[in-house]
Amino acid sequence: MTLELKSITKCVGAVTHIKETSLRLEPGHFNVLLGETSAGKTSLIKLMAGLDKISSGQIFMDGQDVTRLTTQKRNISFVHQFFVNYSHMTVFDNIASPLKVAGMAKSEIQGRVEEAADILQLRPMLNRHPHELSGGQQQRTALARAIAKESKAVFLDEPLANLDYKLREELRDQLPELFAGRGAVVVYATSEPEEALLLGGYTALMNDGHVTQFGPTAEIYRTPQDLISAAVFSDPPINSSVISKQGDQAVLNDSTSWPLTGDALGLRDGDYTVAVRPVHVSPLRHLDDAVGLTGKVQVTELSGSISSAHFQIGDSNWVSLSHGVHPYQIGEDHTFYMDTTKCFYFAADGKRVA
Repeated sequence: MTLELKSITKCVGAVTHIKETSLRLEPGHFNVLLGETSAGKTSLIKLMAGLDKISSGQIFMDGQDVTRLTTQKRNISFVHQFFVNYSHMTVFDNIASPLKVAGMAKSEIQGRVEEAADILQLRPMLNRHPHELSGGQQQRTALARAIAKESKAVFLDEPLANLDYKLREELRDQLPELFAGRGAVVVYATSEPEEALLLGGYTALMNDGHVTQFGPTAEIYRTPQDLISAAVFSDPPINSSVISKQGDQAVLNDSTSWPLTGDALGLRDGDYTVAVRPVHVSPLRHLDDAVGLTGKVQVTELSGSISSAHFQIGDSNWVSLSHGVHPYQIGEDHTFYMDTTKCFYFAADGKRVA
């Protein structure tokens, strides 16, 4: 099964929600839509599923044009971030509902429901109603319904967003295995870069209703093709400042410089934007050739064993994210150390040049 979008758009009045988008999605791995809230993920996934009509373009499933087919005729499953289950039905009947609509034999329904329930550890809950379940069990029920239906395409719109941390981690680890070997195209929308990396597969980075980059998840994380893509795939936000290339040196704010290597060394002299993820900016010098950056600390946060510090360098606000607890003082200057081997360099038009 393949799912292919050919130049689709979505406009409401004069407002464009999805700009012209073409994608070809394959089974056998997760296809992740990654972007901030309002980037267009939900709009795009609804168009793929047939829940909303496209304004222009075409959608193909296994080579068949399904642009004008209803959702029911596309044989798809959709799992929302909210627990969408029928409150008057038992867990068994919730899982079985699309199979009954399809007119499947009772014996086959029984087998499929029990198989899906076993996969998602729901067998003891089959006779319960949704209000008797925890949030995690309700979402498992929705996932079981998608598995039992054996759809050609499964759309997961931030399905773990409303679960507590422990349940999210548990289900996120299980999801790739749940849909492995089923031959379905799986599309998963999330606003969390870490989640995209954990799920692997392929990722489409989204910003302002547009797919900025698509490819193997690990590859586009390591090699963003423009500054927007680099920013989408960074949480906390990627650090960036304008630098001047002078010979073999990158000069930041006329006070900090470092030697350039690789492709960056071959750039023409002039102004560029350097960007580096917060995890590569540390309050401690771990590398002999790390570059010291001194800035005024503005905000600090401690989450478990991870410390973050927001600090100002010239006109730019930067973030350091590191393991351990560090004695930052708000309003005081602090020196942070940047791993220059992890830097990206962008031209004035935002395209990555090194």
